[in-house]
Amino acid sequence: MRRRISVNAAAAVLALAGALSAGSLDIPNSRWGISFGNSKNFSGLRFNLRDGGVERIRGVNVTFWLPRKNTNEGAVVDGLSLGLAPSGGKLRGVQVGLAGVAVADELRGLSFGLLGVASGGSIKGINVGGLGIGAEGNIVGFNVGGLGMGTEGNIVGISIAGLGMGTEGNIVGVNIAGLGMGTEGRIAGISFCGLGLGAGGDIVGLSFGGLGVGSGGRLAGITAGGLGVGAESLSGLAVAGLGAGGNRVRGVVAAGLAAGGQDVRGVLLAGGFTAIGRGGEFRGLAVSPVNWYRGSQTGLSIGIVNYAWSLKGLQLGLVNIVRDNPRGLRVLPVFNAGF
Repeated sequence: MRRRISVNAAAAVLALAGALSAGSLDIPNSRWGISFGNSKNFSGLRFNLRDGGVERIRGVNVTFWLPRKNTNEGAVVDGLSLGLAPSGGKLRGVQVGLAGVAVADELRGLSFGLLGVASGGSIKGINVGGLGIGAEGNIVGFNVGGLGMGTEGNIVGISIAGLGMGTEGNIVGVNIAGLGMGTEGRIAGISFCGLGLGAGGDIVGLSFGGLGVGSGGRLAGITAGGLGVGAESLSGLAVAGLGAGGNRVRGVVAAGLAAGGQDVRGVLLAGGFTAIGRGGEFRGLAVSPVNWYRGSQTGLSIGIVNYAWSLKGLQLGLVNIVRDNPRGLRVLPVFNAGF
């Protein structure tokens, strides 16, 4: 009896080894059920040491090691992927990698990688990378990168990066970066970063940079920078510890030291001085120890020293200078006006 059992066990082991060497052992058949080995097309519960040349898996896919190099980029897995580093061409569903999660084309659903989450295409859904998240396409959804997050596409949704966040596209939604955030495109939504926030295009919404906020285009909304705020066009409310301004300003600008621009309409408040560049124009209210306008002023300026090339309005201060007033009225104490 024992000899018969041993013979049967040996035969079963040989049969299993033969099936696995051929590709996989599938119960009840090669299309669905439970699979042990490198099955190519399967639905159900699948276990494999190392994937290679996989085509389509539906269900639960458990892999214990990295895929064979350059052999699994066309794999499509729908369902639950578990292992050291779930990989393929497209992973859709829930992916959990002890090291990371990586795809060649599309990652969609809930993904967690202890080290990171990466895609050669897009990432969509809820994604957490212990160190970082990276993609060549768009990153969309709720995304957390322990250190950083970067893509050549857009970042859209709620995104949190422990250190930095960067993209060549746009950043849209609620965005938080421990140190810095930058893009060649635009930033829109609610954005916070510990040091600097910058965009080659527009920044629109509520923006805060621990040191500064800068835009090569339009900066609109409520903006605060620990040191400075600057843009080609600035509109809304801007507050900075040292200086704030833009070539074109519409709204309220307040700064600890200096505020100004070239074409300004609104309110300027500064602890040191406000300024308008040569040939520029100011319309509105300015309050600062020194208001120095090398152009035209329309409205009211209040300070210790007020200076304008031309004035349609009123200056209030100790020394008030309007350069194109008639002789005897160019420099007056207490107040001056355009005569």
